[in-house]
Formats: sequence, C-alpha cells, structure tokens
Amino acid sequence: MRRLPEFALESYFARWEFTARHHLCPSDMQSMTLGELLALATPDQREAWDQLWLGYTETRGAPALRAAIAGTYDGPQGGLTADDVLVTVGAEEGIFLALQALLGPDDHAVVLTPTYQSLESVTASLCAVTGVLLEPAPDAAGGWALDPDRLAASLRPNTRAILLNLPHNPTGYLPTRAVFDAVVDIARSRGIWILSDEVYRGLERRPEDRLPAIAEAYERGLSIGVLSKAYGLPGLRLGWLACRDRDLLRRIERLKDYTTICSPAPSEALGVIALGARDRILARNQALIAANLPLLEAFFARHADRFEWQAPAAGCIAYPRYRGAEGVEAFTADVVERSGVLLLPASVYRSTLGPVPADRFRIGFGRTKTPSALAALEAHLAAA
Repeated sequence: MRRLPEFALESYFARWEFTARHHLCPSDMQSMTLGELLALATPDQREAWDQLWLGYTETRGAPALRAAIAGTYDGPQGGLTADDVLVTVGAEEGIFLALQALLGPDDHAVVLTPTYQSLESVTASLCAVTGVLLEPAPDAAGGWALDPDRLAASLRPNTRAILLNLPHNPTGYLPTRAVFDAVVDIARSRGIWILSDEVYRGLERRPEDRLPAIAEAYERGLSIGVLSKAYGLPGLRLGWLACRDRDLLRRIERLKDYTTICSPAPSEALGVIALGARDRILARNQALIAANLPLLEAFFARHADRFEWQAPAAGCIAYPRYRGAEGVEAFTADVVERSGVLLLPASVYRSTLGPVPADRFRIGFGRTKTPSALAALEAHLAAA
C-alpha cells in the first residue's frame, strides 16, 4: 500500500468548519441531542441504555444492532440478516477495510469522479485505477448523468471492482433504475465486485426513485451505510458494511482487528434506538430538506448571472456552478474570510484520474440554520 495523500476536504474543514459563522456546505442532516434521541427509544431500548455495560463489544457489532441494520434492507433476493452485516466506526473505516480486503497490486478498479476522496485515494494506493467522469446534464433529472457504455469501456481484463457513490457526493446525482441495472449487468458479466457508498440513501426527492442497495441487487455487491448523513447522527461514529458474501465479511472483520477492533458500546445502543425510529427520523429530515430547497431555488434564480443551479435528485448537498470571472476558488475564499460563510470549492474534489469540473462548489441544505446561512451569503453578494 502506497502512502496516502492529504485528504483535501478534511484539511479544508479542519481550517474552517468550527470557526466559520455560517456553515453552508454540511454533508449531513441536522443532528439531535442525546435527550431527543433517547426520547425515541422503546421501553426495552431505554432499559438497555440505562443498564449498559461499558466493556468491549463484538468486533462484528452487537447482534441487536446488526439485526436492526439488516432490517433496513429488503431486496429482490430476500432481506438481509444480521450475519450479512459488519459494523464499522463511521463509513470511512468501512471504505478503508473493504478496499483492503478486495484489492491488490495486480488488480484494477474503476471509480466515478468527482467523488469522496477516500474512494479514489485508498483505491489508488492499492492498485491501478481508472476514473469515469459524471457528466453535467442540464436536461436530466438532478443535472448529471452516468454513461454505462463509458464505464464498460474503462474495464480491463484485471478489473476487480467498480466503486459507486449513489446518491452521489457532491452532485446529488441519482441514476435511473435502467442505468443502475445496466451497471450491475456489466459487473455481473465479468464477475466484478461493486462497492457502493450509499450513505444518502433514504433522502431521495421522490421515494419511487430510490434504488435497491447494491447488497440487495447483486451477489457481489457490498453496501456502505452510516448513521451520519441521512440520519444526522455523525457523533455516534457508526457505519456498516452489508454483503451476502460472508467469507468476504469475515476477511474484513479480521482486518478490523488492526484498526478499531470494535465500536463504542454507547454508540451501538444509541444506534439501535435510531434505527428503530428510522421512519420518524427520515421523515423529519425529508421535511427539513423540503423546507430549505425552495429557499435555494429562489436564491439561485435571483442570481442566475452568477450561478448555474439544478436541484439534486437526492441527498442534502448539491454542486452548483459559479460563473464569476474571478473563479470559484477566489469566490469561496472571499466569502468565508469576509462574511464567514463556508462553501466547499471544487479543489477539494480534485482528482488524479483526469479532469473534473473546476468551476463548482458544494452547498449543503440539511440544517435548520440553512436560511440564516443563505441570508449571510445574499448579504455578501449585495455588498460585493
């Protein structure tokens, strides 16, 4: 494994996330207090919390938590069970361990670009990688498109894995079911694994557009989930891998012995409560997005000379284009330094696999403070 590069997005957040007055690019939904989460517990869940033993937990994850996670899947091959789930500390550990288990120096992998950096960087540290660019598509729902033929053309005889990120970070892209099925068919025809980062699943604008999890749809599919994004509970640091290949999960479990060994017992107990209240939490978060998106639509309509915008198909982030002559890097730097409004410039999504859009920025709209942050951005533009 080669040395990993600096994580550009996390470095940028380390500088600004906790000092900027207005966070207008969060990747997660509005969180809640411990008291609010405990109020969602059943009597049995509350008793389990009150009597929690603060010892080590199972490396694979508490059985009750794995069963709750499995219950969120219901694919055409039948639902998953607790034995098809491995709990991780956040989604990042899941990405890191799964790629370690799947890939070696003689392999090749394909990844969508732009993407969350670890999907590209960790893969590139292990094997050869080809990027397949998501194309801007103003006439398509969500404003972006994936060409399955281009993905198929990128494969090599030694391609072992295709890395997806759907719903997509940072664009909010969600393919049609036909495109999704075409990608699965391409992988199945060659016995290629699909690792799919699905942390925004559950935040589709239209429920009928929700895609199956890859672990449901494909026998060589490995789904990554987390409580951080769609559920708005990043402080729990709980993620998971779901897969029907239990031998692969066992290999990943043994790799976990070298990282976190096990998840925190309090987080696991709280995770059971959150998943038990899944429908209520996701409904709350969908309502918050529905309230914030019209504000963004109106804002970008007022400033169509400066921005190009199309609402994403899913998730709580989008990737609008900046039209200003000074460029998006100068614009985002000026906004945060003078007005305290944090946006993520395109440079944090740069890729070593080929050109990606350099005139975009990430905006987030899953928080209750989105209206005040947007008002601060409007004031900045008025004063410029």
